[in-house]
Amino acid sequence: MRKAVYLVAVVVLAGLLSGMFGELHVFGVPQATEMDDYFLARAPLDRSAQNVVTSLVFDFRGFDTLGEAGVLFTALCSIGALFREGGKRE
Repeated sequence: MRKAVYLVAVVVLAGLLSGMFGELHVFGVPQATEMDDYFLARAPLDRSAQNVVTSLVFDFRGFDTLGEAGVLFTALCSIGALFREGGKRE
Protein backbone atom coordinates (compact mmCIF):
# COMPACT_ATOMS: atom_id res chain seq x y z
CA MET A 1 0.00 0.00 0.00
CA ARG A 2 2.82 2.39 0.91
CA LYS A 3 4.59 1.78 -2.41
CA ALA A 4 1.37 2.54 -4.28
CA VAL A 5 1.03 5.88 -2.52
CA TYR A 6 4.64 6.75 -3.34
CA LEU A 7 4.15 5.69 -6.94
CA VAL A 8 1.04 7.85 -7.29
CA ALA A 9 2.87 10.78 -5.67
CA VAL A 10 5.81 10.37 -8.06
CA VAL A 11 3.51 10.18 -11.08
CA VAL A 12 1.59 13.30 -9.98
CA LEU A 13 4.82 15.17 -9.26
CA ALA A 14 6.29 14.14 -12.61
CA GLY A 15 3.14 15.34 -14.36
CA LEU A 16 3.26 18.69 -12.56
CA LEU A 17 6.96 19.15 -13.34
CA SER A 18 6.54 18.26 -17.00
CA GLY A 19 3.65 20.73 -17.23
CA MET A 20 5.73 23.43 -15.57
CA PHE A 21 8.73 22.84 -17.81
CA GLY A 22 6.47 23.08 -20.84
CA GLU A 23 5.46 26.59 -19.78
CA LEU A 24 9.03 27.86 -19.28
CA HIS A 25 10.37 30.53 -21.57
CA VAL A 26 13.13 29.42 -23.93
CA PHE A 27 16.49 30.26 -22.37
CA GLY A 28 18.58 32.78 -24.29
CA VAL A 29 15.72 34.23 -26.31
CA PRO A 30 14.65 37.62 -24.98
CA GLN A 31 10.97 38.07 -24.40
CA ALA A 32 9.68 41.49 -25.36
CA THR A 33 7.25 43.09 -22.95
CA GLU A 34 5.40 46.37 -22.81
CA MET A 35 7.68 47.52 -19.98
CA ASP A 36 10.73 47.16 -22.24
CA ASP A 37 9.25 49.53 -24.78
CA TYR A 38 8.26 51.96 -22.01
CA PHE A 39 11.72 52.09 -20.46
CA LEU A 40 13.50 52.31 -23.80
CA ALA A 41 11.30 55.22 -24.86
CA ARG A 42 11.16 57.09 -21.54
CA ALA A 43 14.62 56.61 -20.01
CA PRO A 44 16.57 59.05 -22.21
CA LEU A 45 13.88 61.73 -21.99
CA ASP A 46 12.76 61.45 -18.35
CA ARG A 47 16.06 60.67 -16.70
CA SER A 48 18.52 62.36 -19.04
CA ALA A 49 20.62 59.23 -19.04
CA GLN A 50 22.41 58.00 -22.11
CA ASN A 51 22.62 54.49 -20.73
CA VAL A 52 19.22 52.87 -20.22
CA VAL A 53 20.59 50.28 -17.80
CA THR A 54 22.01 52.97 -15.55
CA SER A 55 18.73 54.86 -15.52
CA LEU A 56 16.89 51.64 -14.65
CA VAL A 57 19.19 50.75 -11.77
CA PHE A 58 19.57 54.18 -10.20
CA ASP A 59 16.38 55.99 -11.16
CA PHE A 60 13.50 53.67 -11.86
CA ARG A 61 14.64 51.05 -9.34
CA GLY A 62 16.43 53.38 -6.94
CA PHE A 63 14.67 52.23 -3.80
CA ASP A 64 15.28 48.62 -4.68
CA THR A 65 18.97 49.31 -5.24
CA LEU A 66 19.14 51.24 -1.97
CA GLY A 67 17.56 48.27 -0.16
CA GLU A 68 20.06 45.89 -1.72
CA ALA A 69 22.93 48.13 -0.67
CA GLY A 70 21.49 48.21 2.87
CA VAL A 71 21.36 44.42 3.01
CA LEU A 72 24.96 44.17 1.81
CA PHE A 73 26.11 46.79 4.32
CA THR A 74 24.31 44.98 7.16
CA ALA A 75 25.91 41.69 6.13
CA LEU A 76 29.34 43.32 6.03
CA CYS A 77 28.85 44.84 9.50
CA SER A 78 27.68 41.48 10.85
CA ILE A 79 30.72 39.68 9.48
CA GLY A 80 32.98 42.36 10.92
CA ALA A 81 31.31 41.98 14.32
CA LEU A 82 31.67 38.21 14.22
CA PHE A 83 35.37 38.22 13.40
CA ARG A 84 36.51 41.14 15.50
CA GLU A 85 38.90 40.42 18.28
CA GLY A 86 37.06 40.63 21.56
CA GLY A 87 38.00 40.54 25.20
CA LYS A 88 40.16 42.72 27.36
CA ARG A 89 43.73 43.35 26.48
CA GLU A 90 46.35 43.81 29.11
